[in-house]
Parts: sequence; C-alpha cells; structure tokens
Amino acid sequence: MALSATLHHFAVQLADVDRGVYEDLELRVARHPSETPEYMLTRILAYCLQYEEGIVFSDGGISATDEPAVQVRDLTGRTTAWIEVGAPDADRIHRGSKLAGRAAVYTHRDPVKVLAQYAGKKIHHAAAIPLYSFDRAFIDAAAALIDRRNTAALSITEGVLYLDLNGTSLRTDIIEQPLG
Repeated sequence: MALSATLHHFAVQLADVDRGVYEDLELRVARHPSETPEYMLTRILAYCLQYEEGIVFSDGGISATDEPAVQVRDLTGRTTAWIEVGAPDADRIHRGSKLAGRAAVYTHRDPVKVLAQYAGKKIHHAAAIPLYSFDRAFIDAAAALIDRRNTAALSITEGVLYLDLNGTSLRTDIIEQPLG
C-alpha cells in the first residue's frame, strides 16, 4: 500500500519590507512521503519570498516532473515565473526560464555544490537567474519545529529573513548568487 501525503497548515503573517509586500497567508501544504521537512520548508520560504498575485504550489508537489515547485500564473493561466526548489537539473531550469521568462532557484543544500552542477550546462539566461540559499543551521532548526498546524511570522528586511515559527524565533541571511 502506498503512503499518502501529509497535509500541513501554515498561518503566515508575511512582511517583506524589501519588496513592500504585507499579507496574511493560509497555506495548506501537502508533504509527499519522500519529501524531507527541509525541502518542504524551503518550498514554503520560496512561496513567501516570491509572493505575488497568481502564485501557486505545483499540483504534483515533489513528484511533478513537468512543473516547478512553485510558479506564478497570470489571469490567462500562462506561467510568468518558474521557481524551483532544492537542486533541480539544468534542463528543468533552462526549460522554465524559456517558458516563463523569469526563474529562480531556492535551495536548502550547499549552494557551492548546487552551482557546481550547472557549470558548463546550457541554461537560458543563467546570469539572470538567482540562486537563493539560507544558513544550514537555520534550515535544520526551523524544519525541526514544523507541526501539522503551524503559525509563522515571516519578515524580510535588507536581505535578512526573520522567522517566528510556532513561538521560536530564528534569523538567517538570504544569500543570492546568479546561476551563471
């Protein structure tokens, strides 16, 4: 018998001072049995840090092969932003950048190793695609705090992310590097 996804609820107060985005979000996130808490956390952070009208998690979650983890669609349903999580292969990023015109990668892994896998690979507008990473200790500590029902206050100011997750406060710099 196959295991089913576990549903997690996140009530998020988002205050992205850097972009002028202030929203109260109610996120229901299905965690696939093979998805790590660190990956799910990074997926949620990517959603919040890229938040704009039309943003959605992919329908297939971690098992989606033809969609990014997070994307932005316009009113016609066309993908306008392709947002990958983890360490996606170069072909996925290339295809997404061409399709959407804007792409980004968020990783909970070592960014040096993630960038190394793209060296010499063809990625459409690689220099314009940011790779965002976070301190590993932050990711590990925050992932350990995740429950089925979660409350979070997420603030971003001057490139620093402040997270209060289920009553515990954490902070990390948001490291941005181009893919190419």
